[in-house]
Amino acid sequence: MIELQRISCAQASVLCRDAETQIIDIRDSGSFAAAHIALASHIDNATLQGFVASANSDKPLVIYCYHGNSSQQAGQFFIQQGFTEVYSVDGGFEQWRVEHPEDLAN
Repeated sequence: MIELQRISCAQASVLCRDAETQIIDIRDSGSFAAAHIALASHIDNATLQGFVASANSDKPLVIYCYHGNSSQQAGQFFIQQGFTEVYSVDGGFEQWRVEHPEDLAN
């Protein structure tokens, strides 16, 4: 059985530098518009099914939210959808903002 992997911002930063890695932001659209991790896609209820249908479920999937709690639940959902390598970022966007401000976009 595939298990969700919780990773630090530092580990996520390394993974996100790989072109194969998919990174998604599950925060609200206003927060995403204000600032997000560069190369992240915003996923919400309206875009979720389209993402699941078009994403490569065999490539690494990094998920983040505000603080790293909701992303764990979302990660479980993606595992149930057949994704094989799913990561939740501990500390979420707020921790990323502190540790990797150079990687932010808006």
